[in-house]
Formats: sequence, structure tokens, C-alpha cells
Amino acid sequence: MLDELISEIQKNYSKERAEHSKRFFKTGIGEYGEGDVFLGLSVPQVRSFAKKYRELSLSQIQRLLDSVTHEYRLVAGIILTDKFEKNPEEVFNFYIKNAKRFNNWDLVDLTAPKITGNFLLDKNKKILYDLAKSKNLWEKRIAIVSTYAFIREGKFADTLKISEILLNNPHDLIHKAVGWMLREVGKRSEEILKDFLKVNYKKIPRTTLRYAIEKFDEKERKKLLKEKFD
Repeated sequence: MLDELISEIQKNYSKERAEHSKRFFKTGIGEYGEGDVFLGLSVPQVRSFAKKYRELSLSQIQRLLDSVTHEYRLVAGIILTDKFEKNPEEVFNFYIKNAKRFNNWDLVDLTAPKITGNFLLDKNKKILYDLAKSKNLWEKRIAIVSTYAFIREGKFADTLKISEILLNNPHDLIHKAVGWMLREVGKRSEEILKDFLKVNYKKIPRTTLRYAIEKFDEKERKKLLKEKFD
């Protein structure tokens, strides 16, 4: 079954889309996606393959995750989100063991809330704080993006605490992820977001701030960008 999946993916290779993806996902020397190999498949194509081959075993999924090919790892992640419903603990443990293999932002964003976030909803969140303090960029992103599942349930505390941990991180992908999660908090409670911004304003990277207040009206955004709080 695994060989059939790989064969189907390869048959859909698109040189033009692959070249675009290499630039879009920053695969150049010294960039965050350095070494990532693309075949040029769209996300809908990958999702269709994930649905067709969702019965792959974890050992087969491991082989996909061990690949340098982005679409193999992406289809593996999407299959894992499907398997999570039936075997949440097993899939969660497998995901955490392989966290570093979800080594681009789309791989994290499509999987972390659905697996790590949903699993930890009613459990101890220590693993997320450990990931937030990791030296690995992708583990840090998993830590904050996983909290999207909590935000959807109206639980903001861990998002705010992990955001504070990550505010001093220098990487743009962390700035954007933290800003994104803060924006989601703000959609549900503008007051809580504003309180967080007041306390942490001097430490918040500009990108994070812009993302966080994106849904505010223009007048409010301009005030906040000039450090003017009511």
C-alpha cells in the first residue's frame, strides 16, 4: 500500500509548482526550509491521497516522515490527524516523538491543533512548555499553534503563557505564529488581548503585534501601534 501511495504521488509531479514551492517555503541555503524537497502537489491533491491511504500503519507513516520529500511528510501528517480520532494517545505519542520531522510551517499548522492540541485539552500541558523552550524552531511552533484547540474552547491561559515564553524568540515564523494565536484570542475577548499587549508591549516583535491586532478597526490598530491604550 505504501509503495502504491508513493507511486501515485510521484505521478503527479509538477516541475513548475515544485519550483514555486521551493521558493515559497524558503528552501535555499540558510533558510528555514533548507533541504526540503518538493514534488509540486497541491494540498487538495495530498488530502485526497491521505483519504485513500488512511489505513497505512504507523510504521509505514514513519517511513514517509523520514523522507526529505515534503509531500510525503504532509500526507503522513494528514493521515495522522484522521487516525487520531480512533487512537488519540497512540497518535499523540507518535507525533511528539516525530515532532522535529514536521519541519515546515504548513506541516505544523495542519497537524498540531488537531493532534497535540486536542489531546491535551483536558490534560496537563507541561509538554507544550517543554516544546516552547526547545532549541528546535518547529517544536516551538508546535507549542504555540497547538493552543489553537484550547482557544476554540474559550481557554486562553496557556496561549498567553506560551506566547510570553516565545516573545523574545528571533525567528519570524515564531513572531507570526504567536501573533496569529493572539489574534484568535482577541476575536473572542478583545479585553484579554489588550491586557496582554499592555503588559508585554515593549517585548512584542512588530510582526507579532501587527498579526495580533489585525482584526481591530483601523483607528484602534493605529492607536495600538503607537502604544496608546485606553
